[in-house]
Amino acid sequence: MSPEYKHNEIEKKWLERWEEEKHFRAIEDSSREKLYVLVMFPYPSGPAHMGHVANYTLGDVMARYYFRKGFSVLNPMGYDAFGLPAENAAISGGIHPAEWTRNNIRLIRDDLKRLGYAYDWSREISTCDPEYYKWTQWFFLKMYERDLAYKADANANWCPSCGTVLANEQVLWDDTCERCGTKVELKRLNQWFFKITDYAERLLEDMDKLSGWPERVLLMQKNWIGRSEGAEIDFTLKSTGEKIRIYTTRADTVYGITFFLLAPEHPLVDRLAKDEKLASRILEFRRKLSKRTTMERTALEAEKEGIFLEDYVINPFTGEEIPIYTANFVLMEYGTGAVMAVPAHDQRDFEFARKYNLPIRVVIQPPDGLLRPDEMEEAYEEPGLMVDSGPFSGLPSDKGIQSICDFVEKEGIGERKVNYRLRDWLVSRQRYWGAPIPIVYCDSCGVVPVPEEELPVILPEDLQLREGGKSPLPFEKSFYETKCPRCGSTARRETDTMDTFVDSSWYYFRYVSPHFGEGPFDVEKASYWMPVDQYIGGIEHAIMHLLYSRFFTKVIYDMGMIDFVEPFTRLLCQGMITKDGAKMSKSKGNIVAPASYIEMYGSDTLRLYIVFMGPPEQDKDWSDEGVRGARRFLSRVWRLVHECFLPLEGKVGEAGNGCSQRDRAMQSVIHRTIQNVTRDVEEFAFNTAVSFIMELVNETYGYFGSEKADVGIMREAVEVVLGLLAPSCPFITEELWEALGHKGSIHEAPWPIYDPELAKPEEITIVVQVNGKVRDRLNARCDISEDEMKRLALESEKVKRFVGERDIKKLVAIPGKLVNIVV
Repeated sequence: MSPEYKHNEIEKKWLERWEEEKHFRAIEDSSREKLYVLVMFPYPSGPAHMGHVANYTLGDVMARYYFRKGFSVLNPMGYDAFGLPAENAAISGGIHPAEWTRNNIRLIRDDLKRLGYAYDWSREISTCDPEYYKWTQWFFLKMYERDLAYKADANANWCPSCGTVLANEQVLWDDTCERCGTKVELKRLNQWFFKITDYAERLLEDMDKLSGWPERVLLMQKNWIGRSEGAEIDFTLKSTGEKIRIYTTRADTVYGITFFLLAPEHPLVDRLAKDEKLASRILEFRRKLSKRTTMERTALEAEKEGIFLEDYVINPFTGEEIPIYTANFVLMEYGTGAVMAVPAHDQRDFEFARKYNLPIRVVIQPPDGLLRPDEMEEAYEEPGLMVDSGPFSGLPSDKGIQSICDFVEKEGIGERKVNYRLRDWLVSRQRYWGAPIPIVYCDSCGVVPVPEEELPVILPEDLQLREGGKSPLPFEKSFYETKCPRCGSTARRETDTMDTFVDSSWYYFRYVSPHFGEGPFDVEKASYWMPVDQYIGGIEHAIMHLLYSRFFTKVIYDMGMIDFVEPFTRLLCQGMITKDGAKMSKSKGNIVAPASYIEMYGSDTLRLYIVFMGPPEQDKDWSDEGVRGARRFLSRVWRLVHECFLPLEGKVGEAGNGCSQRDRAMQSVIHRTIQNVTRDVEEFAFNTAVSFIMELVNETYGYFGSEKADVGIMREAVEVVLGLLAPSCPFITEELWEALGHKGSIHEAPWPIYDPELAKPEEITIVVQVNGKVRDRLNARCDISEDEMKRLALESEKVKRFVGERDIKKLVAIPGKLVNIVV
């Protein structure tokens, strides 16, 4: 009788031993190649969920594989521990955010340990610990020193439920808060920003260095940065003669301007609204727009609204007086906040003109038609031929744009300009549970940064949220009352805290030296480990976290602390695990909790099922039967060792000599499996790697059942099964490795190496096509020549039926794979 496979006992045994023996510690060894594999660290909102398991299992398989390939491996874990959910829990459950967060860290840590992830737990970090956020504050000061942090009045996305501002990236497509789903409003506030726009061009240019990133992530970032080339052109305000500058990407349409638009927030609007009645209308217009987000205002389907401002600008090309309106779809944040309106060639302008009975003038004709303004049902926005455009008439649009830009610069009425959709990163939040911003305000000295030696500015954890979840910091004298670092006078501390994306924009640096006290990271250790070789996380972070991390890395490079400009060499965005075709959520009642499956089937079973579900980057639907199938397979592996190999090893005299054809075929299967699994693991094709292991297990059972199986080959097969399976299933393979008599850990044993000669199949399958359709498959020697392949194909009875007496026009052989016959 073989011992029973009791996963709970086995997992407990090896977790204790690995911890006792301090396995998986990352060591800087200059004689080894390094691998820094990193999964996006979790927000500690409770126990581990299946999304964590899906992400972290992928990273763990990679880390374990490369460790056994002889690499120095850094595989760390930490917690993105500041943020709104902790405050929301405090409001609903009456528990302090700090207590809630640290309780959840304990829960998720226990789950991750139970899953057997090979993390170097000595490097564990938490962004809410002063030891960490001291350096988050230090980075803020460095941004401030380099004029990359500034404070300004701006329209901000305001979530009334969360009681804080949101970055543009945190507002969903339907204008709701990504955290709580509440409708977002616009609110004008004095806010702190990081000047990420200074790095817009570098963020675009350096994408050439990101060949290991998914193309769709790069495309999302390119679209978000939104680079456009155009011109800024000065128009003259009729009433005062002052210049108003606009930005346009369609300089070829300047002769089609029939009205002029200003954003409602443009400072000129107030000056033009001299009449009390007009000023009142403007005020009401702004009040109405304050409840709409940027996306709502600029949506193509949104109703176009505006107010005539009772003044005009002079078109510098025609000398024509153009009426000025303020319009809801014009934004102060893009370009200059002033727009030349060409309704014949811009859809929003077209709709505005139709609504307010403004003229439409065609100045671009399509190559294959003739536009008439009174017949147009929509704007013509494509390139074409310039007409009614003075000396530029007859030019195609592309040449017309360049010619008009040349004219603008020659006449001194503007200049060529590159513009970006990207806006500066709003980093201040009116919340409590975050890293305090290290700034004080002095009546004499103004804005004063906190000296580095006084960091960290400690977030007091003995305060309670105010009514409605408001931050207590602005009301707590012990926090906000301080002395000016410059003059010693009474000063007030900044009471906003930082966006949690600031914390997560540099955490991967901290892992290289998590307890370093002289800076955010040890520069020497960073030069060894960084950049991250493989980063793994969800596609939902493509714009915010990944873009901000790239920005931070470039700033750190400019500070002279590192010699690389991109933080992550390769990126894998794992797919979502769904249940019954839907995203898992508490509201839908389709949550799959890892803990229950670990208890019932074991961590190895759950890990194996995760990697076997399908390609990592694809969405996959959960199946309990799939989990049971993974468990059945592990039970087969258990029996293979205890019921097949170990009893055979005790009967050496009855074993074969390893020289039979069956023995050679089995060795070929073993080495071919090593070759295939090695290739697939390195290509993240974990599901097919597991398939090859399963095939090897089947072949090993068949070999064992054959007459006089060789003990040496049988041992090789069993050890290769365990060696290849170990990164996915660390517990059972460790237990069975020990049962085979090994003293050391399987996770420290070298990765199996295949013999290329043995890995060659004795037979291959040749596909035969006639006129592009498969007509036969032939078995042949692996060293078959091209001429022999052609001969076998033509001798095939199946092929003969389709060739018949017809002439063969072409006969092509692709060595070892295919014969193509064209008749």
